Amino acid sequence: MNPSCGRCGTIVYPTEKVNCLDKYWHKGCFSCEICKMTLNMKNYKGFEKRPYCNAHYPKTNFTCVADTPENLRLKQQSKMQSQVQYKEEFEKNKGKGFSAVADTPEMQRIKKTQDHISNIKYHEEFEKNRMGGEIPSPQPNSPNPVFQQPHQPPAASKNYSYEPAAAPGPVRQVAAAPPPSSGRYQAVYDYAAADEDEVGFLEGDVIVDAQVIDEGWMYGRVERTGQQGMLPANYVEAI
Repeated sequence: MNPSCGRCGTIVYPTEKVNCLDKYWHKGCFSCEICKMTLNMKNYKGFEKRPYCNAHYPKTNFTCVADTPENLRLKQQSKMQSQVQYKEEFEKNKGKGFSAVADTPEMQRIKKTQDHISNIKYHEEFEKNRMGGEIPSPQPNSPNPVFQQPHQPPAASKNYSYEPAAAPGPVRQVAAAPPPSSGRYQAVYDYAAADEDEVGFLEGDVIVDAQVIDEGWMYGRVERTGQQGMLPANYVEAI
């Protein structure tokens, strides 16, 4: 079901949808609250989940508090309580040797990418060691005076000479899996790259050689600039 616009309240279709400030907007309805100037993802400023331009963005006014003896006493008391709480947390976590990291979608994407790279590197090292490893040489038999009897020749069926092992035959390489299906997509919004492995684009740009990496992210090349990298899947649509 298509959502309603945060300004006019009518239905917003995917081709004209702007997702910002936890709401959906028509491109024409995403404008400043004061001067009604049309905004985009680069020049808007949000305040209380409403868009504003740079000139009419509400200014925050600060108030001065008198430094009375009562306020000084409350400040000192709050500081002492903070120090006591800090010491309690320090003693509780001492010796654990780890720090909590927020499990954000960005951290999950980086973790998946690192696991994928580690898996590829492991298989490369495994194939290299399997193909180029040396055959271990046999250990020489240490002399044992108990079994060495000079008056008795060794049995004819026993052969203590070392024969080199036959050279291994050619190993058939496993055919690589075919790459995932690629396609052409068109950007429906502007996007500015936020990381080194991402690529930015403008509305209407054509994305070629696009491949779905995981949920919410794709890898492709912008036909207009020739740059390639990661891009959000909800900013483009198939053509």
